[in-house]
Amino acid sequence: MTDVLRRGRASLAFSFFAQGATFALLVTRIPAIQDRYGVSDALLPAFLAAVPILAGVGSVTTEQLVKRIRPSRLLRWSQPVVLLALLGAGAGGHIAELAVALGAFGLAVGALDASMNMLGVSLQRSYGRSIMLSFHAAYSLGGILGASLAWVGAHWHLALWVSYLPVVAVLLPAALVGSRWYVDGDPAPLEERGAEGGGVVFKLLLPLCLVMTFAYIGDSTVSNWSAKYLKDVLGSSEQLATVPYNVYMVTTLLGRAIGDFGVRRFGAAAVVRLGTLVAAGGFAVVASAPGAWVGMLGFTLLGLGLCVLVPQTFAAAGRLFPGASDAAIARLNIFNYVGFLVGSPLVGALGEAWSYRGAMLVPMVLVLVTLVYARSFAPQPDRYGGGHERPRTADVGRGSNGL
Repeated sequence: MTDVLRRGRASLAFSFFAQGATFALLVTRIPAIQDRYGVSDALLPAFLAAVPILAGVGSVTTEQLVKRIRPSRLLRWSQPVVLLALLGAGAGGHIAELAVALGAFGLAVGALDASMNMLGVSLQRSYGRSIMLSFHAAYSLGGILGASLAWVGAHWHLALWVSYLPVVAVLLPAALVGSRWYVDGDPAPLEERGAEGGGVVFKLLLPLCLVMTFAYIGDSTVSNWSAKYLKDVLGSSEQLATVPYNVYMVTTLLGRAIGDFGVRRFGAAAVVRLGTLVAAGGFAVVASAPGAWVGMLGFTLLGLGLCVLVPQTFAAAGRLFPGASDAAIARLNIFNYVGFLVGSPLVGALGEAWSYRGAMLVPMVLVLVTLVYARSFAPQPDRYGGGHERPRTADVGRGSNGL
């Protein structure tokens, strides 16, 4: 059993890593994609909005598919589609080909994100202790690698397909091989399913949906506005303005790497409260920063604070609906894309109409709302480890080879 769990955990962590790298390679080369296909500034927002909208559709579809198909099988085949769609976006020559590639990317990434987190929650249940943050740490590590490779491609003026092809050639077969060891957890025992009988009650899930939305509004604020804010508001050089997002990603990785230990020691609700306060403090520092270096301190705090919210929100959904965790996670995953869609336009509109310093206070307030819902992260005994670890499940489910 231990070897099955370890292989399942390692293969799933690699899937998170590969997706982090893939997504970073797409979003960091958007200007190059725009130039390659001649997408106008007026049309670009429609292309960018289409991806998260279609990803939401993919996540909704996944909720229905997992009633008949195991999450491991969906993950096994959605990840290659995402990788090939990335390559297609870099290799096409006509705007229609870009539309097809981004459409396939969006639909597949919705299924990929949902099924990855489904497997992560079920593995955590089998382990009987918090491991969810470690998977998202692998995603952050992949994001750092992908952003670094994108910088190399831009620096050497490589064609997009030249930048993407080696990455896809390595990650795609590795992901397919690793998918042999995915572990599908069995449903929770009847006594753990609660009064809902294993179904998802959206009223109970709503607080977590709001937390997910606000967390991604904060994340998209950093990814879309940190460079502009540092350069235009805090007066940094163009070179220095590229640093905050990298710092944010590194601190996100560090926070997630150690976050599971905090959950085991203090409980999920306490870790979420602390992360919320640190993230809010980061936005406050950014909004009031007198110069670029203090601003970067604020973005560092944002990475350390925001990094725990999303993984723990998925984990909380799994605990809240142990008899229907796959459905709960698929619905919750939709609000990932809602936050991504809302965050960047919201900050941009407020920045233009009011001020970018003031705009930074809005995601701060939204993130602070998480404190109101912190109890939702502990619907049952919420501590793993440190004397609170549940006995490991005897039957960890069948690996995806048995599909």
